[in-house]
Amino acid sequence: MKKIQMVDLKTQYEAIKTDIDSAIQEVIDSTAFIKGPKVAEFQENLQNFLGVKHVIPVGNGTEAIQIALMALGLKPGDEVITPTFTFIATAEVVALLGLKPIVVDVEWDTMNISVESIKKAITPRTKAIVPVHLFGQCANMEEIMKIAKEHNLYVVEDACQSINSTYTFSDGRTIQSGCIGDIGCTSFFPSKNLGCYGDGGAIFTNNDDLAQKMQQIANHGMKIRYHHDLVGVNSRLDSIQAAILNEKLKHLEQYTTNRQLAAKKYDEAFADNKHIITPYNDPKTKHVYHQYTIKLVDIDRDHLREQLAEKGIPAMIYYPIPLHLQKAYQDPRYKQGDFPTAEKLAQCVLSLPMHTELDQEQINYITASINELTK
Repeated sequence: MKKIQMVDLKTQYEAIKTDIDSAIQEVIDSTAFIKGPKVAEFQENLQNFLGVKHVIPVGNGTEAIQIALMALGLKPGDEVITPTFTFIATAEVVALLGLKPIVVDVEWDTMNISVESIKKAITPRTKAIVPVHLFGQCANMEEIMKIAKEHNLYVVEDACQSINSTYTFSDGRTIQSGCIGDIGCTSFFPSKNLGCYGDGGAIFTNNDDLAQKMQQIANHGMKIRYHHDLVGVNSRLDSIQAAILNEKLKHLEQYTTNRQLAAKKYDEAFADNKHIITPYNDPKTKHVYHQYTIKLVDIDRDHLREQLAEKGIPAMIYYPIPLHLQKAYQDPRYKQGDFPTAEKLAQCVLSLPMHTELDQEQINYITASINELTK
């Protein structure tokens, strides 16, 4: 059996090696390394794939969120609501911009931001909601958009883990993740469902004015060369990464299908295991399984993880400490016990190997090992 990895980027690359190598060589031959034609080509291809009016390629997913928030004209002290159970980048850029991160609890089933918690957290200082589409499925965007409209709030989607996920509204509209709110942000970190071979990210919007402003901010605040009308940053996707993403975008639907098939096999194998709660799949959203994250019941997670490692099975904990308990984000308003769902999840979640190259033999070995160790 081939060695099991959390993400098998090498095997994925080998399957499309000729096309990737040719695309990289084309950039090298052109010497158009920054803002070259490959970036414009990828931008257009991704716009068409997502059905969104504007895609702005940037340096990484964190910068995408930062630029999005900068474009909204928020002022120091303005409050931005985001979930406490997520990667730190979401709250990090809020704090860096002098805004106030207001963290809220999540739902037990989906592990996404809780609508009821959002409602309770809104104050006169609230200006935006940043829902995170965690592990590959969309948050409850219909309700979030209703709340935003009622309170005149911006919605910036953190879609860094959910590219190609979709959300279906009660009126039948189906929209791609990241293309529902005012702005959407994604990451092309190598392990993402659509990943490059370095750092990369993108911003999505259907708002012409916001698109123009974010393009300026990402380019040192320039609209005309050497005319700096806004305070900006330097954030761009380089041509080699764009060329790689162009090739991988052609395979994204198949990559999604492969992940969904692997998840289905995991689900079936764990169906009778009373110690494992498999990922909940909200019928309103297409789950693209950036992670396959189980919840353990009456099991010593750390011991199980050690036992799996001994068998050559990697497993990760996303995320062991909620944001409100992180040292850098300690706030007198929050204490242990304030967000019970997030805190419980932090103690019981375990992410198993999930990628496009998982085969039946590997899945059989992983699931048989876990079922044996948790019986």
